Amino acid sequence: MEESNQEFLLDPKIIENYALLQDIGVLQHIDRLTKEIKEYQSLLFGAAEIFNCTTTDEIMDATVWQISDLYLPSFVAFIWKPLQNRNDVIVKGYQNYKFVDMNLNIENIIPMESFFQMNREPVAYEDLREALNKEPEAKLILKSLDKLIPELVIPILGPQGLYGIILVGAKILTGKYTASELLFLRQLMSFVSQAIQNHIHYEHSVRDVKTGLFNHGFFTTRLSEEVARVRRTGYTSSLIVSDVDKFKNFNDSYGHLAGDKVLEYIAQTIKQSVRTDDVPSRFGGEEFTILLPNTDGEIAWRVAERVRTSIAGMAVPWDPPLPQVTVSLGVTSFNKENIADPDTIIRRADEALYQSKENGRNRITVWEGGSAILNLT
Repeated sequence: MEESNQEFLLDPKIIENYALLQDIGVLQHIDRLTKEIKEYQSLLFGAAEIFNCTTTDEIMDATVWQISDLYLPSFVAFIWKPLQNRNDVIVKGYQNYKFVDMNLNIENIIPMESFFQMNREPVAYEDLREALNKEPEAKLILKSLDKLIPELVIPILGPQGLYGIILVGAKILTGKYTASELLFLRQLMSFVSQAIQNHIHYEHSVRDVKTGLFNHGFFTTRLSEEVARVRRTGYTSSLIVSDVDKFKNFNDSYGHLAGDKVLEYIAQTIKQSVRTDDVPSRFGGEEFTILLPNTDGEIAWRVAERVRTSIAGMAVPWDPPLPQVTVSLGVTSFNKENIADPDTIIRRADEALYQSKENGRNRITVWEGGSAILNLT
């Protein structure tokens, strides 16, 4: 584009009539068009980068990188609702392209939703503050946001409502955000919203809504893939199956909401106890599975023990207080020597789990081959 401009400006006829073209604004118009083309090129490049992201965190990072590159804001912060059926939010802040703790105490963004459904474009923080300052629930959010002194608030909207907001600080080097910059941000956010929407749809297809763990269908697909990989490579992988002890008592004595809360806390504990490459899943009801790729039996037992003790030690907030939650676990490992189809591998882990239940619960049993079961807890 710059080379084409140079060729155009060096044309003898342009040089001859340069003063006239300058006076009637042709050259200025060309400059504006050139700038707009560069902005659209940047927008398309940014959109392609955002759509190539595979996680919400990657989408956030790519968005922040682009905003920071273009405008050098003092900070950028995402306030994000990870699950559309929950009020919980995550705050992720950036300064100089690096993650920083913004120290924001925000429990939900629902009080902002109706405003942004009516005003779907980037808005000055002062205008947002004026619009929401009379709403009691919104005041609590604004009180926390006031610490940052953001200049812009950008909504991330989709068919399921307000996914989150982006706070953008004042530009470090220049003045206020211009109308064209606000238009660019609005267009960029339309791509961000679509990318997040696509990611949410994918997550809903592979995640259990109640616990956030992978669902049964995703687990069985991954287990089949892992069995094929073990056949091909020869390494050892493992499977843990766990079941909540006397779970019916929680539902019968304290109600199904208490039972749901127990399942949510167990899921959180399992997620904190495994590696990024592991596959923690809700198999069904109160039964959970953890697929451990490239993991032998000894390490699998350590993981199972970490899960067992962490769950036994967790406190589930409820009124009246709930009894101690425990789980029983079964572990099996598979390699080229004892490889089987996925259903057989699940059955082996289930047999070990059954022995844990029979031998007193809150324990781990390892399937050792044939009918031999080794109880280790």
